[in-house]
Amino acid sequence: MRLDKYLKVSRIIKRRTVANEACAGGRVTVNDRVAKPGAEVKVGDVLTIRFGDKLGRYEILSIAETVRKGDAAEMYRVLAEDAGMAEERA
Repeated sequence: MRLDKYLKVSRIIKRRTVANEACAGGRVTVNDRVAKPGAEVKVGDVLTIRFGDKLGRYEILSIAETVRKGDAAEMYRVLAEDAGMAEERA
């Protein structure tokens, strides 16, 4: 699945356009490599997302084309997340 779509479906980032801009701006890495919006992600990949001084690290646990809002958090595991990231996703 494309990185920008995964970020939107999993609701790590709520809007695909924002996910696309974050990736294009070099603020998202997959397995410690800067990733473009179209980069393919798979189970086990580790995503790092930077928004200003906020940082979040997530491990991909599952991939699905669509998921209900309540189940989206089960698609990934939070490895590290500063307090500001949680507010960004709320």
